[in-house]
Amino acid sequence: MSLTLLVLADPAAPWLKLLGNLGSDVNVIVSNDPAKVRESAPQADVIVNGTSNPPLLSAAIPPARRARWMHSLWTGVDNVLCPEVLASSLPLTNGRGVFRRPLAEWTIGAMLYFAYGMRRMIRQQEAGVWEAFTTEEIQGKTLGIVGYGGIGSTAAELARPFEMRIVALRRRPEMFQQNGLVDRSFAPPQINELMATSDYVLLAAPLTEETRGMIGAPQIAAMKPTGVLINVGRGAVVDEPALVQALESGKIRGAALDVFAVEPLPAGHPFYRLENVLLSPHTADHVQDFIHLAVECFLENLRRFQANEPLLNLVDKNAGY
Repeated sequence: MSLTLLVLADPAAPWLKLLGNLGSDVNVIVSNDPAKVRESAPQADVIVNGTSNPPLLSAAIPPARRARWMHSLWTGVDNVLCPEVLASSLPLTNGRGVFRRPLAEWTIGAMLYFAYGMRRMIRQQEAGVWEAFTTEEIQGKTLGIVGYGGIGSTAAELARPFEMRIVALRRRPEMFQQNGLVDRSFAPPQINELMATSDYVLLAAPLTEETRGMIGAPQIAAMKPTGVLINVGRGAVVDEPALVQALESGKIRGAALDVFAVEPLPAGHPFYRLENVLLSPHTADHVQDFIHLAVECFLENLRRFQANEPLLNLVDKNAGY
């Protein structure tokens, strides 16, 4: 049985070569032009989102009357859940968990960066200054995790060999039962308590109506003065002006940020100049061949789709992840 994939992507994207061996019974149409997308959509059995351009999905969904499934290569779906997708009965899957390992490793690196004063080391090296100073271990420190999904649980696994204490928060705290990695669990209303007990706070939550701005001035104020906020989830989960104020005034030790409310981060933003900020241009998960991992996840689901097997990573459109 022949199958047509409508792939929303730049036709020149190198990763499209990975779709070149799907067999003669799979027809692949690639476009990032809304007019062509609308024209091709009625032929599509599967829609693959390879962009961060919501209008393309908005153009594809209504005329895709024979489509049976849509997949987004990326983990976050806040840019995918346009009104047309929300109104559609098509199942949506995504790349959830694909980048959990590099993001968890980056989290460990960020903690070591602050614990061992690596910015000061680099500054002294560049200045040709030999000046000893005292650092600290992360052993025995508490890692608080907000959003205990694939990224959060992998970060906990990597932190355990450092003998860190792990505390975590998730929307359904009952899911922590029999989890040997977590020393203490919290429900969402207890978020200030988690912030207060943690030396490092990892934000790995998806962006939903419930999580937007959930780390605001009260939550940041609850942190230890020596606390470090690490965000690898979504920028808009944090009230950025409140975070800037806390960093500028020294109310908290620092922040390691891979994601921002507006990307690219505007020129002149305070995060660029603050010495107690470790800033990544949303590339913490851009390890070598990272796009291959996302495509491999889709190909496994495509195999399942063709074999009438349950799909992986089904998105709850109403929950937003």
